[in-house]
Amino acid sequence: MANQLRLSIDRSSPVPLYHQVVQGIEAAIHTGLLEPGSRLENEIDLAAQLNLSRPTMRKAMDELVRSGLLVRKRGVGTQVVSSQVRRPLELSSLYDDLTNNGSKPTTEVLTFAHIEADAPTREALHLATGAKVYHFTRLRKVGGKPLALMENWVRDDITHIDEDLLKTQGLYSILRSGGVNFRLATQRIGAVVANDYQAPLLETEPGSALVTMERTAVDDTGRNVETGHHVYRGDSYSFEMTLVQR
Repeated sequence: MANQLRLSIDRSSPVPLYHQVVQGIEAAIHTGLLEPGSRLENEIDLAAQLNLSRPTMRKAMDELVRSGLLVRKRGVGTQVVSSQVRRPLELSSLYDDLTNNGSKPTTEVLTFAHIEADAPTREALHLATGAKVYHFTRLRKVGGKPLALMENWVRDDITHIDEDLLKTQGLYSILRSGGVNFRLATQRIGAVVANDYQAPLLETEPGSALVTMERTAVDDTGRNVETGHHVYRGDSYSFEMTLVQR
């Protein structure tokens, strides 16, 4: 297995031995050499093949499990979960991020309505009583695998939105075509466990970890354009950020 994965250990490198293993297996997963569902040999055999101690190999495998790339299953062994979608923290849409990274996302529109905004939506979008919004939920997939379940409310005085558009384009692309220049957004990231509604749609088990994101976007005229609540499979999705010393 180690030779098949093209793992090599450089004992003269300043990079710790366990981290060299982590980097090698990560590369094998990201390049497709190790596909989702692939089983790895046990830690004792892998350690022997690479002439490493068992604690070193276990430390490497533990880190890969914590990062969500591997999972240990009783009676099965250690398996590849998937290559995570890693999304930068910037004002962009999931659809744009995926297509810019070479993926080909697909969208299923689960619900769609043009309705009078309720009180929480009016407050979030700064709308008057009686104003209408587009309200819809979508299931976003990559490679046929569900990634995100997204619910959004969009003010209806910008551009026309319908189900056909949402199936073929990202929401932000539709709004940009309607003349929106996004300026900023307030965003909150959290975590929940999948409920009985979310789990089957995302093809995971009830109680599985999900990443959550709540966002309200503002354009360059100061309008609150859209607000949404999204959940993502925790084993396939993460946010990346750069932290700066002030």
